[in-house]
Amino acid sequence: MQAFWDYIHEFNFASAVIRLILAMAAGGALGYGRSRKGRPAGLRTYILVSIGAAMSVLIPMYDYEMLKGIWHEAFVAGGEKFDVARFAAQVVAGIGFLGAGIIIKATHQQVKGLTTSTGLFAAVCLGMAAGAGFYEVVVISSVITVIVLNLMPQLEVRFKRRTRNITLTVEYESSEDLALITQKVRDQGAEIFDIDVEPPETVGEKSPSAIFIMKLSRENHSHSGMLTSIAELPCVHSVCELIS
Repeated sequence: MQAFWDYIHEFNFASAVIRLILAMAAGGALGYGRSRKGRPAGLRTYILVSIGAAMSVLIPMYDYEMLKGIWHEAFVAGGEKFDVARFAAQVVAGIGFLGAGIIIKATHQQVKGLTTSTGLFAAVCLGMAAGAGFYEVVVISSVITVIVLNLMPQLEVRFKRRTRNITLTVEYESSEDLALITQKVRDQGAEIFDIDVEPPETVGEKSPSAIFIMKLSRENHSHSGMLTSIAELPCVHSVCELIS
């Protein structure tokens, strides 16, 4: 068993195949949950990114082995320097552009795509670790990342809904109704930190909206209760809680 373990840690054809398969499995494990949720980057994207990252590490390792073998004389004659790490560094820089393209600013000052872009970055790191033959880290990191991507969102939402801090976006009839909504919030004992009034998104749209950042009182700290009380106002068209 130890001989096999030492063998796959060396650079050879069998270990390269194992590393690519491990990179595919790691990327697939990350992308499966994202694909089920209908995210922009799904199963195939994560697999391709992870395999590409693994190849970025395997290619310079192959070049290095060749430079010690049949390419050695030409390499010495040319006097060139070879840096294995620069290939992986370029991949990390490249995934930065890809991740930045995924991040977009949605409505009501919300930013979407952060988890997808950071997930792709994790897939790149897993692929490079697989390409380098760091099997233990790939397995452990894959398990941790899958847990974070698939289980943590539910726990995060539950935690945020138990806190007294809350951010609401309210769409109402006209600008004169903002004072009525503000008074309704204060009647519930909440402390308002900030109100950001958003103009209509289109010229023909007449309904303005506002983002309320507030802290609920200790006596009335129910998020659903605050949503219901605001929604009962005749001037309010819609109200929802922003959970990033």
